[in-house]
Amino acid sequence: MQSGLKATVETKKNELSSEFQPKWWGKTLGLYVHVPFCATSCDFCAFYQVQGDRAGIRAYLEGIEEEAAQAAVAGQELRTCFFGGGTPGLLKAKDLQILCETVRRNFRGSLAEWTVEMAPSTVKIDKLKVLKEQGVTRISMGVQSFDDALLEKLGRQHSRKQILKAYDLIREEGFESVNLDLIFAIPGQNEARLKEDIRQAAQLGPDHLSTYCLTFEEDTALFVQLSEGKVALDVELETCLYLTCWEELERLGYEQYEISNFARRGKQCLHNVNTWKMDQWIGLGPSAASQFRGRRYSNVPDLDRWLEGVKANHPNLIDQSDLNEALLLEDALIFGLRMSDGVDLNELQERFGRKLTRSQSKTIEALESDGKLRKSGGRIRLTKAGRLLSDAVGRTLMV
Repeated sequence: MQSGLKATVETKKNELSSEFQPKWWGKTLGLYVHVPFCATSCDFCAFYQVQGDRAGIRAYLEGIEEEAAQAAVAGQELRTCFFGGGTPGLLKAKDLQILCETVRRNFRGSLAEWTVEMAPSTVKIDKLKVLKEQGVTRISMGVQSFDDALLEKLGRQHSRKQILKAYDLIREEGFESVNLDLIFAIPGQNEARLKEDIRQAAQLGPDHLSTYCLTFEEDTALFVQLSEGKVALDVELETCLYLTCWEELERLGYEQYEISNFARRGKQCLHNVNTWKMDQWIGLGPSAASQFRGRRYSNVPDLDRWLEGVKANHPNLIDQSDLNEALLLEDALIFGLRMSDGVDLNELQERFGRKLTRSQSKTIEALESDGKLRKSGGRIRLTKAGRLLSDAVGRTLMV
């Protein structure tokens, strides 16, 4: 989820003092910066992206500077920052320096974590040096697979050889943490090929691994292939591959702390945890979403329209909604159950000042009876069977 505001909303936001802090806001503030530029469009990707030229990138950087200056975050310190995309690593070293300096100039606080996403083909020494000098602590690399044939099916523009070279460069520069993204259930992938991907990823020794089941999003090349019958869904295989990820990574020493995320001790992604726990974050850039001071909203997913709004100090927003205790409790419950620690119901009710609805309580009882959920004191966690159905579980808990 990621930002912008209509005039009346902007006025209301700026009027809110740092002293007006409902308990459910939390004290943590994250910053997400969406860098929309990509060299090509991957067959599976539905995130907002454009092909950038120098004029477009220059205008984007100026827009981020203006939007950051307009952000009303008085009284709150930034704890995490995340550059996502798109392909942030596609920017030149000087562009990355400008973007980082914009963050440092407009937001205060000692960052506990600063992540930048990079594709293997964009990892260069000069870029890494700039990021390290600016204070970036964590690089997240979109590997997806070590199998060149599977990478080709995803429309990725890198090879296994490039992955290995990029990883070595990142480690040589001395970043505190490195994440690798993997995708599974790629057409043509079986359990053996996934195990080999996991083995090769773990052999490199990343601090964190994210494993995502391939989804067929509308307006992507893979969705077209699905519609034309060129590829097919296999739910049984997907279930098998989920279990393979969980079991193999546990065996290799990675702790699963969320459905799709695994880490060495102390290397969880703090920015994502902040989001899942329904704290606050500000989003900059086209399509970026925010959850801040009682509102949830997203910037329009269009570079030109986003720039127009920012320059007029009249941001173009979509998906605007006011937050309340009931909505945030529901979201914190749903996303909390995706985490291995689960949810402490007493803490949840204390934070949001209300109890679960009768419907939510009955759903939890039914999940426990079905072996999908386990209660221990006041804490609830999904079992392995429940985690395999986490999306469906979430839908049943929505009021």
